[in-house]
Order: sequence, then C-alpha cells, then structure tokens
Amino acid sequence: MSQAAMGLAQAGESIVDVRTRRRAIISCAIGNFVELFDFLIFGLFAAQIAANFFPRTDPLASMLATFATYGVGFVMRPVGAIVIGAYGDRKGRKSALVLTVGLMAAATALTGLVPSYAAIGIAAPLLLVLCRLVQGFSTGGEWGGAAAFLVEFAPPGKRGLIGSIHQVSVGLALIAGLLSAALLNSWLDKESMIAWGWRIPFLLGFALAPVGLYLRARVAESPAFSRTVERKQVATNPVVEAFTRHPLPVLAAFGLAAVGTVGNYTFNIFMPSYAVSQLKIAGSTSFTSGTIAAIVLTVLTPVAGALSDKVGRKPLLLVPAIGYGVLTYPLFTYLVGSPNGTTLMIVQVIANVLLACLAGPLCAVLSEFFPTKVRFTALSIGYGLSVTLFGGFAPFIATYLIGETGSPVAPAYFVIFAAIISTITIFLMKDRTNAPLD
Repeated sequence: MSQAAMGLAQAGESIVDVRTRRRAIISCAIGNFVELFDFLIFGLFAAQIAANFFPRTDPLASMLATFATYGVGFVMRPVGAIVIGAYGDRKGRKSALVLTVGLMAAATALTGLVPSYAAIGIAAPLLLVLCRLVQGFSTGGEWGGAAAFLVEFAPPGKRGLIGSIHQVSVGLALIAGLLSAALLNSWLDKESMIAWGWRIPFLLGFALAPVGLYLRARVAESPAFSRTVERKQVATNPVVEAFTRHPLPVLAAFGLAAVGTVGNYTFNIFMPSYAVSQLKIAGSTSFTSGTIAAIVLTVLTPVAGALSDKVGRKPLLLVPAIGYGVLTYPLFTYLVGSPNGTTLMIVQVIANVLLACLAGPLCAVLSEFFPTKVRFTALSIGYGLSVTLFGGFAPFIATYLIGETGSPVAPAYFVIFAAIISTITIFLMKDRTNAPLD
C-alpha cells in the first residue's frame, strides 16, 4: 500500500467489505445510466421533436426553439442541486438518489406520450417544457449525489478509478442513446421517425427506471456520510454553509466543469443534428459516428481515472482544457471542409479522447474539494451552475452562432471560450489527490 493510501486508512477512510462496496457501485452506476439516458435522448432526437412541437417554415428557427427547450432543463439543474443536494447532506445519499430516479422516470414517460402540436396546439410545447424542467431538477441532484456516493465508497488510493465509474455510466447512456438513434434512423423512414419513432427511446427509458429504483433502495448508505451522522456533524443548512465556508471550491468546481460540459454537449449532443442539418450527412451515419466516439470515451475514462490516482488530478485535467482550446477550431474547419462520415468520426473521436482525460478524474477531484457534511450540496451547485451556463445551452448557442455569422465553424468559438476558463481554474486550484476526505 502506498504511503498516501496508508495515510487515508489511518485517517479513518472507508473500510467496507468488498461485497457491500460492489453492490453500492453497481447500483449507483445503473441508476445513473438510467437517469442520464433519459436526460440525453432529448437532444439526440431534436430534429423530430422540433417537427412535432415547433412546426415552422424555417428549419433553423424550429431547431433553435427545440434546443432552447432542451436548455430549459438545465436551468432547473441548480435548483435540483440546491434542494436535492441539501436533502442528501441532511438525510443521506441513498434516499436522495432514489428520489432522483423516480422523478426522472415520470418526466421521461410523459415526454414520450405528449401529443403533438397538431393534436393539442400550444399545450403540447408547454407540456414538453414542463417535462424538461422536471428532468433538469432531477438531474441536478443526481449528478453530484452519484459522484459523492461513489467516491465516498472508494477504497484508499482509488478514488479516481471508482469515481470514474460514474462517467462510464454516463458514457454508456450516451452510447445507448446514440445507438438507438442510429438504429431507428436506419430502420424507419423520415416520416415514421417524426410521427412516432422518436418516442420509442423515451418509453424505453421509463421502462428501465424500476431497475434503478429497486437497486438503489437496497444499497447501504455511504460510509463517509454514516460517520458524519455518528459524529453528529450533519450540516443543518448545507446550502448556506457551502457558500459561506467553501465559496472558492464552489467557484473552482464551476470553472473546472466548463470545458467538459461544452465539449460534451457540442461534440456529442449537438454534432449529430448539426451534421444532418448543416452538413447534409445521413442521420444513420451521423449517429453511428457518435456511437463509435462514445465507445472510445467510455473505454478511456476509467483508464484516465486510475492514472489520476497515480500521477495526480491536475496533469490529466490540463490535457483536455488546453487541447480543446487549441484543436477545436481546426477540427470544425476540417469537418466543414470535408463533410463525410469518416471525417465526422475522426473529429468526434479526437474530441472524446480529450473528454476522457477530464471525465476520468472529474468526480474524484470535485469530491475532494469539499468535506462530507456539505459535499453533496456544494459539488452539485458548482457543477450544476457550470452545466447550466456552459453545457445546457451549448447546442442553442452553437446554432445561434451559425445563424448570426453564417459560418458553420462558429460553434468552435464557444468551446474555446470555455477551455480558457477551465485552464485558468486548473492552474489556480489545489490538487488534493488522495488527501483525506475530511
């Protein structure tokens, strides 16, 4: 055992039997997969949703309306971070994570069942927005809660590896969403996709929810939170304490997450629709490319997480922050200059290699910023605000930039802006790799 790991054990870090830890990790990962699959598919079926709920003669305006609705879900993420995060810091991670899956299941099912604008008029987009708000509220509590839960269950010296499982489940959710989009676009014609095909993934996401609920209801509470309860150190007002006692770490979480959220939502969520609508690449080709890139991301994420346990978090985090800043414009230029499936795949794979270097250590580094008593709340707020401002509206901003500038390369500017913010944050932050959680 390394000296750092020995220090962790001596400091009272989690001593949990292997079976309990394995059950906790699997239940958290499956629940997180269900949650993120339900949340991500909205952006992947933006074109069909636009045709059903925002029918206009101008396709760009219709897509803008859809991506604005997509972004509305992110507005609720900080609210969910505050409400569910505070609940999780006071009542426990387990109860909060059961709640998030239940909320997401209800909102996802309703999204798949809402009649079109042609059937019920203005009520259709209003109901769609309501569903998206509930999804955003749920995800705001889910992301930070699952991240804290996994890291708090990690054995000494393996927080990066165990925390990366959170992002692996996100990657698997992305793969499942992209694969479903690729298959449906291959099997169904355009009219069928618009009429009913796009609803299938939403109903499938609802059907998977009981699995996540069952597993999470049977898992043990995290050892770190249990110790906090035993010591009677549970925060009475974790939101106030997060902002008054830990403002700089909250700000660091916000800045650190910027480049990852913009990179993910630009290259993985926005790009398939962008490739179809702007570059005239076939939908099945576009989603197949995205699936391959997501597989690369998912495979490399735990490698990066484990590597961060050895070399520290900062070196891994600087790779995507600087890499996105330097490579994004050339990648968009390359794709626009040669718009085909091969070029699209190369661009998305490169972007996801960079993203894996951030996704691997991300949950560990964010959890290490905060003490257990406010970790759920503070982590969720910092990350949730960043995702709202930088990730949630990335597809909308990218589409808007194209419309305003007339240049299909314009989305690169927003990615570069986020990369600059994250690079500065990483240089300034303190690396607490393998330091005691409390």
